[in-house]
Amino acid sequence: MATLGTSSAAWAGDRGEPDPQVRGLLAAASDHDGYLSAVAALCTARFLLPVIALGDDGGEGPDPNRHAELQAAMLERADGRRALPAFTGVDALSAWRPDARPVPCRLDELAVAAVEQEAEAILVDLAGPHPLVIERELLAELARGRRLVRLDDGGWGWLYAAADEADSASDDPTG
Repeated sequence: MATLGTSSAAWAGDRGEPDPQVRGLLAAASDHDGYLSAVAALCTARFLLPVIALGDDGGEGPDPNRHAELQAAMLERADGRRALPAFTGVDALSAWRPDARPVPCRLDELAVAAVEQEAEAILVDLAGPHPLVIERELLAELARGRRLVRLDDGGWGWLYAAADEADSASDDPTG
């Protein structure tokens, strides 16, 4: 799993409440433009990555020094396709899996982790209230640290650092 580089100081005071504006955009993502609007908003949102404890926390029994190993959750279908779950608030994370621990991160960090783990998608708020699937087509661009933005003409494009310009001559998020 990729190391999430977000400083805990970046989220100091964050209690895990969802952003109502982001949730509203997720609810409105019923068509292509609504979907892209939601993904664009998520580019600047805080996510909660669910981390699961494997094993036990020790303290008793034959090996009191044994500790649980923490691992980011990854979902896998019977056909082998994988997805990384992510949540916009602790309420949605707890509805999915109450024992998961939230780790704050950004969408680009989630995308890097998903690409490294060969995931097909990021599943946002999969237990609701408004689930959204960010599919593989967008993951590679997001993993490169790019942000989806609405252009002045109403279309869509990728915001990226000038050093990436040569790589992006033909990028088009609208497919």
